[in-house]
Amino acid sequence: MNLTKQATTPVVERIAQLRAVMQRAGLDAYLVPSADPHLSEYPPMHWQSRAWLSGFTGSAGTLVVTADFAGLWVDSRYWSQADTQLAGSGITLMKIVPGQAHAHFAWLATQVPAGGVVGVDGLVLSVLAASTLQSALSARKITLRTDLDLFAEIWRDRPALPTAEVFEHPAPYISMTRTAKLACVRTQSRAQGADWHWLSTLDDIAWIFNLRGADVSYNPVFVAYALIGPSSATLFIAAGKVPAALKRALLADGVTLAPYEQAAAALACLPTGAKLLADPRRSNYQMLKYVPAQVSLIETINPSTLLKSRKSELEVAHIRATMEQDGAALCEFFAWFEQALGHEEITELTIDEQLSAARARRPGFVTLSFSTIAGFNANGAMPHYCASTAAHATIAGQGLLLIDSGGQYWGGTTDITRVVPVGIPSAAQKHDFTLVLKGMIALSAARFPRFIRAPMLDALARAPIWAAGVDYGHGTGHGVGYFLNVHEGPHAISHYAAAEPTTAMEAGMITSIEPGIYRPEQWGIRIENLVLTRSAPPTEFGEFLEFETLTLCPIDTRCIEPSLLNASDITWLNDYHRMVHARLAPHVSGAAREWLKARTCPLELNGGS
Repeated sequence: MNLTKQATTPVVERIAQLRAVMQRAGLDAYLVPSADPHLSEYPPMHWQSRAWLSGFTGSAGTLVVTADFAGLWVDSRYWSQADTQLAGSGITLMKIVPGQAHAHFAWLATQVPAGGVVGVDGLVLSVLAASTLQSALSARKITLRTDLDLFAEIWRDRPALPTAEVFEHPAPYISMTRTAKLACVRTQSRAQGADWHWLSTLDDIAWIFNLRGADVSYNPVFVAYALIGPSSATLFIAAGKVPAALKRALLADGVTLAPYEQAAAALACLPTGAKLLADPRRSNYQMLKYVPAQVSLIETINPSTLLKSRKSELEVAHIRATMEQDGAALCEFFAWFEQALGHEEITELTIDEQLSAARARRPGFVTLSFSTIAGFNANGAMPHYCASTAAHATIAGQGLLLIDSGGQYWGGTTDITRVVPVGIPSAAQKHDFTLVLKGMIALSAARFPRFIRAPMLDALARAPIWAAGVDYGHGTGHGVGYFLNVHEGPHAISHYAAAEPTTAMEAGMITSIEPGIYRPEQWGIRIENLVLTRSAPPTEFGEFLEFETLTLCPIDTRCIEPSLLNASDITWLNDYHRMVHARLAPHVSGAAREWLKARTCPLELNGGS
């Protein structure tokens, strides 16, 4: 039996069905992004059209289908995964290289016949992306249609919209009431010349209204739109999702509820002369087409994106406490792992099960913050690898195990990557591990001017790795939410990102630092901590910032080649391990406490430990 052919037959059939609908609609090409009307990184199942159509399950990628071609554009994080999942589907893997994020737009502009028609559901395309695409197509007089959701015709068993109830983020964890946040957003909107503000991004809405939900796996958000006026605030959300008591609390704070489907009509009814602020990167194109011509559209970043990126002192205090609980869970897990290794079968799936269970036992835990990545040897070389029941490795023999995991707690969101040896690491593995560690330390210990743009910091972590003629294909750091999305803007420590004014580093921002080295078919190494940006002592040259490391978990010194570290590297590592032990020891006992003690022993300058 040909298992590959059997597994991909539905994809082939679905592509054929899409082409038939395209032909009836007069389309030469159809674009399928990885997004929903709220431009979420992880859409609810109802909008995972690209995954359903192509069989590729990665979190990012764009599918383009024509009458005789189907191609999936993905960056280097997903090349291996896509190559495997697209086998036998007739879909071509199109590799995106750095600096070519819109390569599929250029392809459409050259491959679609002059005067042709390209279709896309405008509800899942941002205003900025639509503008960029239209510019690319206009030179050859190619028409862009954004009013077509072809999946409504071909996806017969399409999942329904999520129905989970919305809940309040409890008062002990909140430093600003929703009325205070609404007032702050209105002030920031007026500063941009707007009296109305349109919001479609789910994390912004959850933050402003101090609400959380369970509509998206791992991200505690809910499907809704919001329209904030000079003296009103309307939340457009499906009926039944807001409990009666919470509805009364919202009304008392001046927030009215309306059906989700009425959001477009509300935009269409904006008063003549109104000035509406909407983020072109974070608002879908189709909804804003309902805005009347007599309303001025002010396109700028959502004020809440900047506001929520700067955590308050109360939030930071909760995050520090959360890191202690998360670190304690990791101690329990790694103590179990080292005792069980070689005595019972452990697979990549077992790693996820045991680590998730350890977190679930900690106070304040709600859910994971993303799907655990546990990659042994060659699997670790795929940055976004995900083990499955059909394909996973057993942890045995010699090698490196990479574990990237995190949790959602009432008091914060965690994200950590550690690499541990299975058996004795080779000299080459130690060399790579130590270079990655040096990169992580270099950025963690950095001091830099206030307002420096986050992408400009990337080179600090890469320098020790570049010096060896090595690089990695993902960013070094991303913002992290507060019991919200594990990936949060506007700052990103990545030279692939644009160094715009809105990416300036500010005190209170939480960022990951996660350099890596990946050897295809051999091993992957990534070390990741979360850090808090805080003020450093000012000098005659102005204000400076520095990082406080928040993540609490030992870095495995068995993988280090000490001769590659200098005195300041070793001092940083020993100071970090001293802090980790002091903060975590009160939260663990027995085997976990013994493991913590063993793994935080100081590294000596002469290479001993």
